[in-house]
Amino acid sequence: MEELTLREATPAYVRSLIKEDKLVQPTSGFCPGYAQANMVVLPKELAFDFLVFAQRNPKPCPILEVMEPGRYISGICAKGDDIRFVIPKYRVYQYGEPVAEVTNIEKYWRDDLVTFFIGCSFTFEAPLMEAGIPIRHIEENCNVPMYITNIRCNKAGIFEGPMVVSMRPIHYSRVVEATLITAQYPAVHGAPVHIGDPSQIGIKDINKPDFGDAVTIKEDEVPVFWACGVTPQAVAMEVKPELLITHSPGHMLITDIKNKDLANK
Repeated sequence: MEELTLREATPAYVRSLIKEDKLVQPTSGFCPGYAQANMVVLPKELAFDFLVFAQRNPKPCPILEVMEPGRYISGICAKGDDIRFVIPKYRVYQYGEPVAEVTNIEKYWRDDLVTFFIGCSFTFEAPLMEAGIPIRHIEENCNVPMYITNIRCNKAGIFEGPMVVSMRPIHYSRVVEATLITAQYPAVHGAPVHIGDPSQIGIKDINKPDFGDAVTIKEDEVPVFWACGVTPQAVAMEVKPELLITHSPGHMLITDIKNKDLANK
């Protein structure tokens, strides 16, 4: 299927392609008008700590859905779908080390696993583009650049670590507008956490992201940074839980939730 048609398809149809391994790529730009989500799966014994961690860190970890232990059929984000098969690529961490990147997690599934879906900034890219603000990684057909920062998250139980941010270059004349648009979507990270000099948040080289791909930043543009749902992966690398399963950065769950239902009223 052509990319243009994919961008106009329904979330359920795109997820059906993903289940059949016919779509294995970053999901930015797909199904505009529908929210995308990060995923975190971990053992029940760690789930309450992570729930509190997310509550204390709503910018990087705004929760859209929490599922009961062992349950893998979504009731909110991807109604009726098996969440073990509907993300283009999953990443598996054991004791803080990434040990696998796979297109389904059936063989890793256990009855004690709890799934969290967390809002994703890909969601507000459609409103930005509707306002005429270009999204560089979509223009360049690559993954959004993501960076581990020196911003520390608020600790909860075993969970602590650095915030990860995603970056989009914005023309200097439209930074305020982009900030106001994204602030309307707190359930998918909301307003930026930093604008301008990347070194102030611990980023040494803007052209070498920790996750995703580098993108062009033009002379009249400012790097703008939003909190990112890859933060739990950076936290996992620091606190080293026995098992944590996530999406591969940039490869999101395309949900049935409409953007307008997440916007501030």
